[in-house]
Amino acid sequence: MRKQPREFRVSILLNESEMRALDRFCDRYSVANRSRLVRETLMRAILKKLDNDQPTLFD
Repeated sequence: MRKQPREFRVSILLNESEMRALDRFCDRYSVANRSRLVRETLMRAILKKLDNDQPTLFD
């Protein structure tokens, strides 16, 4: 699979407790790339939601 360049930037704002939780998670699980963690977690949630919203044969 060919690696696609990332051209688009998305910014988010976190409150203090959310940032502490993210920092704690990254420290506990030795996450070196926070951007990758947030991107993959976000895309996993989005794809799961889209998959669950698909009509099925027996709905």
